Amino acid sequence: MILPESFCERTRHLLGEHRWTLMERALREPSPTSIRLHPVKAAGRSLFADLRDGQVAWCEEGYYLRERPAFTFDPLLHGGAYYVQEASSMFVSHVVRQLITHPVEVLDMCAAPGGKSTAMLSALPSGSLLYSNEPIRNRANILAENLAKYGHRDVVATNNYPKDYRRSGLRFDLILTDVPCSGEGMFRKDEGAIGEWSLQHVRQCQQLQREIVECAWACLRDGGWLIYSTCTFNSEENEDNLRWIVEKLGGEPQEIGIAPDWGIQGAMVDGYDYPCYRFMPGLTKGEGLFMAVVRKKAGTHGQEMKPKEYTPRKKGRETRSTASEQQALEWLNHAEEYEARWMGDTLYALPKRWASRVCNSPLRIIQAGVAIGTTKGKDLVPDHRLALSMDVRTDAFAQVALDQDQAISYLRRMAMVIDNAPKGYVLFTYQGLPLGFAKNLGNRANNLYPNEWRIRSIR
Repeated sequence: MILPESFCERTRHLLGEHRWTLMERALREPSPTSIRLHPVKAAGRSLFADLRDGQVAWCEEGYYLRERPAFTFDPLLHGGAYYVQEASSMFVSHVVRQLITHPVEVLDMCAAPGGKSTAMLSALPSGSLLYSNEPIRNRANILAENLAKYGHRDVVATNNYPKDYRRSGLRFDLILTDVPCSGEGMFRKDEGAIGEWSLQHVRQCQQLQREIVECAWACLRDGGWLIYSTCTFNSEENEDNLRWIVEKLGGEPQEIGIAPDWGIQGAMVDGYDYPCYRFMPGLTKGEGLFMAVVRKKAGTHGQEMKPKEYTPRKKGRETRSTASEQQALEWLNHAEEYEARWMGDTLYALPKRWASRVCNSPLRIIQAGVAIGTTKGKDLVPDHRLALSMDVRTDAFAQVALDQDQAISYLRRMAMVIDNAPKGYVLFTYQGLPLGFAKNLGNRANNLYPNEWRIRSIR
């Protein structure tokens, strides 16, 4: 690894010789491997028990592994039993647990690929609603896939720019702005980030970050919390932006309790008193991360924008619930808590307490609640995301348990042969965890695993 000379000079000056020496040495070592267990789907499973190398101190579901397994070929990953996540990023779950004690509405403004969104879902009180947003379309699709695997019903995945949220009129109790950055904290995981680094890029990122935060601030309720996060080391994108949030927007910096032995550092700028949390290789076991929390006082709304004008959706296919659609809700536990809504050709089950509000928003929603099925002729074909939902009624379908080789064949979207199962839609499971659906025709089965999700790599 050859680090840019100007990066080394600036970072050495910022951190001091001792911290810089520790970090530079760590950057030339392999990245730690860590996973975060799903609190429901992983319950009762000793996942990677023989490879565990200690718990992530700031995340009760996080574990380090001594080596990196071939995760792609583990069906439990595809079923959502765990998420492969860099350990420092798991700190957001610790922050949320300290800040939030009752159900809230949350926005993750720049959420792809979904690690921090799912970490927050593990920490938020039951009854909370999360909007998980990604402005870039192809990244938004990846986000939607990872949220589907997590299987939580109180999630809305959107594909909008921050300015769209600002104009929407929506307000939130907690907003995470894990903003695009110069990526210095990911150098040892992504050498491409090294080639993209420059002082000009740092300054461009700082300006973009402030634009995103301004939009988020306008969406934050009085008394609400803003979590500001980057995966970079420099002070321009970190301490300087936190000072700007405090002085320009009127945010109140908030302290988060941490243990001294976690190795988390504070501000690196002399005379800087605002609480912030820096994760640095060589001092913490993980990649680079900066995180800070500010609270919005009453009367600090910032410059408001005129709400975007839009026409509420007409009642019709999007909102009509026929008898067959109501019957489809019986594929879910707690069916009485849902209502059926069409979005395009897909039938979704949305919790009644937020269904109308979400569907009548001007946002571009790519999935919400639980995807139930899609139409094919007169049939309603169960959606793959239904199988991954924590609320799926597994006893509503004939079940077929797969061994590992069969599960990998299914995840490759290969043709399947099912013995001793009735014709019709069947639910495939692996070690008791639902993986997805197939339609059994007798002599063969149509594999219904999403084509865009299938395993393409070779062992």
